[in-house]
Amino acid sequence: MQETTFVMLKPDCVQRGLIGKVISRFESKGLRISAMKLLEVDEKTASTHYEEHQGKDFYQPLLKYITSGPVVVMALTGDSSIQMVRKIVGKTDPKKAEPGTIRGDLAIEVSRNIVHASDSSESAERELGIFFKEDDYSDYNRVEEGWIYP
Repeated sequence: MQETTFVMLKPDCVQRGLIGKVISRFESKGLRISAMKLLEVDEKTASTHYEEHQGKDFYQPLLKYITSGPVVVMALTGDSSIQMVRKIVGKTDPKKAEPGTIRGDLAIEVSRNIVHASDSSESAERELGIFFKEDDYSDYNRVEEGWIYP
């Protein structure tokens, strides 16, 4: 089932020069980048994005961190993309993340864990709507999907 999910490469990913390394993991699994932006998240957008964490101990530090530098936001499309991306990303805590996952291989600590990925279709729809407008998306096929040279 084709679906689109939301992924954010967090400030530590950008600052450590890992953007290409992380994106290549998604692309090598056959996921298509439908939309992508490099941007700085303002506090209002960060509050909207992380609203489910409001009131938790880590909420304010999370807002401070996510607004501390540029991020890359992406819409990734593919078969069961939400589940696939979550598996590629690994557990939130890098100490518990499996080797071979992004967090297991690249993240240093739970508060700087490289990447955010939607955990459900409802979250993906909400998060994609925060960062992308309809005309931000590109529709194309990858080679394995039947792309043919013009």
